[in-house]
Amino acid sequence: MARPVKSDVVELKVRIIARPETIFPFFTDPGKMVLWKGISAELDPRPGGIYRCNVTGGEIARGAYLEVTPYTRVVFTWGWEGEGNPVPPGSSTVEITLIPDGDGTIVRLRHMDLPKAARAPHTEGWNHFLPRLAATAEGRDPGPDPWVSRDKMGS
Repeated sequence: MARPVKSDVVELKVRIIARPETIFPFFTDPGKMVLWKGISAELDPRPGGIYRCNVTGGEIARGAYLEVTPYTRVVFTWGWEGEGNPVPPGSSTVEITLIPDGDGTIVRLRHMDLPKAARAPHTEGWNHFLPRLAATAEGRDPGPDPWVSRDKMGS
């Protein structure tokens, strides 16, 4: 289970029983990402490349990759498409660090530059998705995502 680390930044850690080489593609390969988060993804994992994920069928996260260091670290900007969103595309930064730990990996996620009011919902979101990542990376089926809007899956 993911656990909070700091309050001024959304920072979570989860231990996954898989090697960094197994986990890394779940942040860079669209086919692997949608196994744990989202219904579609457009990813170009290189500095300046697009990060875009239709998370629920109606909510689309968009940003750009800033750093991609195979099997160690992925950094991308983040925000939500749509008018009037308090976290517009590219306005915050997500940093993923993969730390080898015996037979597993510590995945540390830091989501920075969020407005104060957006921290709690983003903490809830990452706490929802990180266990799904763990299940998928460990070869288990996370099951259907209850947050996905089934009537919007074709969008």
